[in-house]
Amino acid sequence: MEIACLDLEGVLIPEIWINFAERTGIDELRATTRDIPDYDVLMTQRLRILKEHKLGLPDIQEVIDGMGPLEGAREFLDWLRERFQVVILSDTFYEFAAPLMRQLGHPTLLCHKLSVDEQGFVTNYHIRQSNPKRQSVLALKSLYYRIIAAGDSYNDTTMLAEADAGILFRPPPNVIDEFPQYPVVNDYEAFKKAFCEASIRDLSV
Repeated sequence: MEIACLDLEGVLIPEIWINFAERTGIDELRATTRDIPDYDVLMTQRLRILKEHKLGLPDIQEVIDGMGPLEGAREFLDWLRERFQVVILSDTFYEFAAPLMRQLGHPTLLCHKLSVDEQGFVTNYHIRQSNPKRQSVLALKSLYYRIIAAGDSYNDTTMLAEADAGILFRPPPNVIDEFPQYPVVNDYEAFKKAFCEASIRDLSV
């Protein structure tokens, strides 16, 4: 049996922090792991900015409530789940993801959690474990599954490296340049073909 491990933001849904930055007009919040590979550095910056601007979880959730999956993402995910077991491995937070998971048909999601005070301000974040995407792939491989992983950014590359096959979906040029060993696709039809090619089974679109 083969398992498909997918990143979430940039692959199935828009980048939450970029949407929030556009809504608030705070350009610093546009930074993602595409720009700052060290997730701890990135999240420390985000929490500092939220505190400075007195923005809390309800403000972020209001933006998320107006978001939806990327065009074609739900159809692609339905196609993939007919052919693979699918696990979403994300660096988002359960407090952010619930409305979008509902729109995607509630796929399995492994991500992180936030600490929020009584006023709704985010006080801390809790990583599920160190290098969680790679560790998740390692755990699934220990159960003798074959893993095909796909993502779009720096924080996905350890997952891709640990998987039996890796795919980059709409990555920025710097990631393409640094990781030329992975095939690059830019739309969901090409994504389907890449999964078929990466599989050891006789699959077709």
